[in-house]
Amino acid sequence: MKSLLKTLYIKLRRALAWGYRYRVATRCRSHGAGLTVNFYSTVTATTVLGTNVNFNGMTIRGAGKVLIGDNFHSGQDCLILTDNHNYDCGTAIPYDSTVISRDVRIHDNVWLGDRVIILGGVTLEEGAIVQAGSVVTKSVPKYAIVGGHPAQVFKYRDREHYDRLKAEGRFH
Repeated sequence: MKSLLKTLYIKLRRALAWGYRYRVATRCRSHGAGLTVNFYSTVTATTVLGTNVNFNGMTIRGAGKVLIGDNFHSGQDCLILTDNHNYDCGTAIPYDSTVISRDVRIHDNVWLGDRVIILGGVTLEEGAIVQAGSVVTKSVPKYAIVGGHPAQVFKYRDREHYDRLKAEGRFH
């Protein structure tokens, strides 16, 4: 009985993953080969995905463009917001009905931990890692490891090791 339940569970997970992938693939502007969507995710029509993109529960909202490069991996429950309200010089308090949209660019080989939030206008350069629970409000340099709210650089990846793995084509 346990093996039957396990088999059914595996088949259900595969069917759900196919459905999640279909939802993302048909709603984004474009995507490369190797798109994997393991948990419920939603993207906008202005989202462009590279090859070998892995979502584990991603929500992308707003009118700004989102460009995600190759070999991207997200943890669970990540959120990218490209829109914000006009609170600086609006016509009402706390904000008016003006929406300010800013693009988000995520370069190749970036990894987001669980429950990361990325705000509009941010660029994550190649090889960046964002610690779980972080709120990214400013751009992140190449090979940086960031964390916190707001996210700040606390370390850099070993560049020689990174370049060697990249040259060998060793991508997860």
